[in-house]
Amino acid sequence: MQDLFGYAYGSFVVEVAADTEIVGTELGITTDEPSFIFEKETLPLASLQKAYEGVLEPIYPCNIAQEKTAVRTLSYEERSTAKPKVRFEHPRVLIPVFPGTNCEYDSAKAAARAGAVPEIFVINNLTAEGIADSAKRFAEAVSRSQAIFIPGGFSGGDEPDGSGKFITAFFRNELIKDAVHDLLKNRDGLMCGICNGFQALIKLGLVPYGEIRDADENAPTLTFNTIGRHQSRIVRVRAASVKSPWMAKVNCGDVFSVPISHGEGRFIAPESLIRELAENGQILTQYADLEGNPTTDIQFNPNNSMWAIEGITSPDGRVLGKMGHAERIGTGLYRNVSGTYEMHLFESLVEYFR
Repeated sequence: MQDLFGYAYGSFVVEVAADTEIVGTELGITTDEPSFIFEKETLPLASLQKAYEGVLEPIYPCNIAQEKTAVRTLSYEERSTAKPKVRFEHPRVLIPVFPGTNCEYDSAKAAARAGAVPEIFVINNLTAEGIADSAKRFAEAVSRSQAIFIPGGFSGGDEPDGSGKFITAFFRNELIKDAVHDLLKNRDGLMCGICNGFQALIKLGLVPYGEIRDADENAPTLTFNTIGRHQSRIVRVRAASVKSPWMAKVNCGDVFSVPISHGEGRFIAPESLIRELAENGQILTQYADLEGNPTTDIQFNPNNSMWAIEGITSPDGRVLGKMGHAERIGTGLYRNVSGTYEMHLFESLVEYFR
């Protein structure tokens, strides 16, 4: 016991496969039982976790009660067969960068790995002239691109009740609005927004309506997490629909581990609209527990989204918005949190255009 809990400066605790030659002192073996067992003593992991978290739980509550309701498990398995009239071996993906955006490099690397050609476009907002010039040049960039990807971050300093407001205002510029509608309606283009980008897409109406429009009292929105603060963790999401071209390499029921980082990710909408989205295959993904079931449990549904919704699409699936950062992946990351992280969004984009 003294060796197990005593000081051992500079030592490492290493987990190895069962057939590995032991170098050092063997501390124990991993079993299926979720407990620490030493001689006649047994400490359940659940009790240890409760004791560990319980110290600060009264001050910074994490395990808050969320309305426990049964969540419908969705599976829309009909895939879109639409293809663009003009094919591209290496489609261009336009990535706008606003003040506060911080995921543009992750997004660009993910696009390049898949065979696309990313173009990072920095929006100049220092002066009115700079914004006007950026709008003109961005509209031109849209016309030579096949997809727009709005990355995550904290635009406008993550201003309350609308961290995507600056992005939204920029995209409502007539030049840009016309260019986006031309991309989606005439050139069979694709569009995606993650986290901050999802917030912008939903406020623009691009999801779930497929076009830039003014919001009304029936429009969905993303609001504050019920925990009342920012959530940064790994969650699990279940593919609820494969209608979108972005999901060409995914099957309904596939569960992915995905990093999140947001304070306003709670999806809310009139119940009638949610049912309509479900019937049309526009609910992309749902937050899921360890068994892959959609849930309202805060351990798995970090913001208490209705119907456990993590992402939605436009009616035809070509515009996609989601909270989780599917682009934040790479070799060697998240080694201590098991799961499948690659959703193949960009590979699906490239396949769509080829």
